[in-house]
Amino acid sequence: MTLHDFAFGVYPYIAGTVFLLGNWMRFDREQYTWKADSSQLLSNQGMRMASNLFHVGIIAIFFGHLVGLLTPHSWFLAMGVSDMTHQWIAIIAGLVFGGFCFIGALSLVIRRMTNERVMAVSRTRDNFIIIWLLITVTLGLITTIYSIGHANNNDPSVMLALASWVQSVATLSVDASLLANVDPIFKLHIFFGMTVFLVFPFTRLVHVWSVPIGYLGRAYQIVRVKKVKVN
Repeated sequence: MTLHDFAFGVYPYIAGTVFLLGNWMRFDREQYTWKADSSQLLSNQGMRMASNLFHVGIIAIFFGHLVGLLTPHSWFLAMGVSDMTHQWIAIIAGLVFGGFCFIGALSLVIRRMTNERVMAVSRTRDNFIIIWLLITVTLGLITTIYSIGHANNNDPSVMLALASWVQSVATLSVDASLLANVDPIFKLHIFFGMTVFLVFPFTRLVHVWSVPIGYLGRAYQIVRVKKVKVN
């Protein structure tokens, strides 16, 4: 077995297995650690913009990859979306939301490295995951440069190969050879992305499972302000 075959034929399932079992075991055994450990109370400067950009960017990127790569090719064609249209949508969305995520992640990294109060309570795994995500999104932005070159040459082959590989992983029929002719930068980005899933259960990222969706549909609250008479 070659390194390529291991990285893109075996490693996806190692990362996926650790992701599923790790999340379940942490929720079952370590619920007191199931939190984001926000440091906003320690320092609020620049936090709102950085956090919002990061979260909007990474959520959009996740669902963009999910829909763009797992939707069968024939479905896009049936909806009248050509390969080149699909590629340009992916490029533009990647640049916009990848840019959001990059700016947010970079701001959060700088904050953790320069703010003494935040540094004092930051754990190694907190610093590791935000830096790893920053590198991952940076690699993703670099891939868009290559994608623009492919699109300008009317060549959607790399995009189709990436989608076919992801779908082969999802259907448990992985075919690492689909990535044989893909530019190395895409492979590096994929490796970093898979590793995010591998380390996910051991970081603060687990708090995403506790997002309060029900909060959006809650009944409104009546707030009464008590007036105090001042003599």
